[in-house]
Amino acid sequence: MSVSLSGQSSSKEALRQFKDPVHTYFTFSKRVCRIIDTPHFQRLRKVKQLGTTYHVWPNASHNRFEHCLGVGYLAGQLATQLRMAQPHLAITDRDVECLQIAGLCHDLGHGPWSHVFDGMFMPKAMPGTNWQHEQGSELMFNDMISSRKIPLSKKDCSFVKALIAGDPNQCDADEKRFLFDIVANKRNGLDVDKFDYIVRDSLMVGHKVNLDIQRIVGSARVIKDQICYDCKDLNNIYKIGENRFELHKMVYNHKTAKAIEYMIIDALHLADPYMGISKAVFNPKQYLNLTDSIMDRIEASDDERLAPAKAIFERIHDRDLYRLTDFKCFPWKVENKKYIQEHITPRAIVETAGLLYGGDVSGLREEDVIVDLTTMHYGMKDANPLKNVRFYNKANPNVSFRARDGDYSTLRPSVFAEHKLQIYSKQSKYCGVVQKAYRHFCEKDDQLRKILMTEEDPSSDLSSDEGDDPDDITPVFR
Repeated sequence: MSVSLSGQSSSKEALRQFKDPVHTYFTFSKRVCRIIDTPHFQRLRKVKQLGTTYHVWPNASHNRFEHCLGVGYLAGQLATQLRMAQPHLAITDRDVECLQIAGLCHDLGHGPWSHVFDGMFMPKAMPGTNWQHEQGSELMFNDMISSRKIPLSKKDCSFVKALIAGDPNQCDADEKRFLFDIVANKRNGLDVDKFDYIVRDSLMVGHKVNLDIQRIVGSARVIKDQICYDCKDLNNIYKIGENRFELHKMVYNHKTAKAIEYMIIDALHLADPYMGISKAVFNPKQYLNLTDSIMDRIEASDDERLAPAKAIFERIHDRDLYRLTDFKCFPWKVENKKYIQEHITPRAIVETAGLLYGGDVSGLREEDVIVDLTTMHYGMKDANPLKNVRFYNKANPNVSFRARDGDYSTLRPSVFAEHKLQIYSKQSKYCGVVQKAYRHFCEKDDQLRKILMTEEDPSSDLSSDEGDDPDDITPVFR
């Protein structure tokens, strides 16, 4: 198979065309479509790309299926661009095809509601197992190849899995190192997975970004075994990190989406002992049927043991959600995050509420309080996202360099990451109580005051009635 930059094959092999709102039209060969037409890949039609965000933005209904098609297309397109621009790289048809398959299969292991299941449910259901969706992807990929008799050699299978992991050490040493920058770039995070989801997710929530992915892909060159980009695209590439942060700030960590995430986790945790949800991740045959439809299965069940889980799902439908009581964004520092994790706990808040209100809050339990701590960044934690990206000038296209001050906009933050703390109450009637207890606890701890209070902040009036109305939420110490 030989694929052109437009996605067309130079052979007479029939191609299947796909219409996509992000990339317009693209094609895959019949051989690659054998991957798409497996139950393992079709399963992704039932896994929301943005999890619970669909409950906040009604048009964010796209699934992992569409995203993986886009990543597979871009992976092949980028490899083909490099082959056309630099024939001496000796990129083969086999390389292009393996990259397309890696792009298609990189998210095979995502569970229901994507990261909700992978990053929140599994650690709670099976503490200590350290299961991640990448492990699920490898499990499902192996089963797909064997059970569907996909004609892929052992060497190619190892190569595809190494491309998905972004780790050349997982396959034969003769594979081209720069190809591992395409699907999962561990060097600088600039990969086609990010290219697709940033544009796709922004479009589907109605916040379309001005990001010219085709131009970026078209400028790619390999210099010293690393994919580099035209320095004219510096600002465009910087925007990728900027847009990533905006999505995490506005969409992925939206207060309502987060509340519903925790409700779904609680429901799945209640149903797990009777449905074996967490154990399914180790059995590809069972995992095939583990999708967002698990909610429907629980709700349709007559098993009385599932009644508590069904009650939580009913609250979601009725919009009787866990309520945000307070939040605060604070500066990036590892030690700050660690201190807050150790000291601001549901137990500390409930105990403080008991001291403040006595027996009036005897119904408030530790499990009724959620402390959510998230780190949001441009893609490289606290570092400038361009730190490890290299560029070239068309006048000297075989020499790469890092971006320097003055090469792109100087209107950028002094740090590229921050922490966000959100406090939730599962019972609406205790929303104000939880807020006051949390604020009182923070006020009495000098280190917390230092972390959470800025110089411009006035002293908090902890005796005020702010927060008694669940919809009247003000940030602590703001």
